[in-house]
Amino acid sequence: MTSRLEQLCLDKGLKMTEQRRIIARVLSESADHPDVEQVYRRATAIDSRISIATVYRTVRLFEEASIIAKHDFGDGRSRYEEMPSAHHDHLIDLQSGRVIEFRNEDIERLQQIVADELGYELVGHRLELYAVPRSGKPRSDTE
Repeated sequence: MTSRLEQLCLDKGLKMTEQRRIIARVLSESADHPDVEQVYRRATAIDSRISIATVYRTVRLFEEASIIAKHDFGDGRSRYEEMPSAHHDHLIDLQSGRVIEFRNEDIERLQQIVADELGYELVGHRLELYAVPRSGKPRSDTE
């Protein structure tokens, strides 16, 4: 079965070696925002012949083709996610490193107001919130 990322690569005309397919699959199946080292560990669990250099080259290729998005959440590691189909922002839990994706219409509206007031047309933005859980306990996704 072809992953979403593999299909995007094929649609963009990228040559897909077996190792690239595995790396694409790892990225596509990641629920988190892995760095290259995490992608490497997950990929070598599938095929031990994949080198860290291959992962770096492949991630760079996917990024240049706008197949994945690169993020720097202030922890010194570039992290990656499949290019989002819908806009979202990120909240980074500084204690656990967990990255929570969210969308808030009030924030979206305020950004537009700021751009309008300054005489600009907003064409894009990236918002990252850095936080620690209250009382040392993160809110569950069901609250």
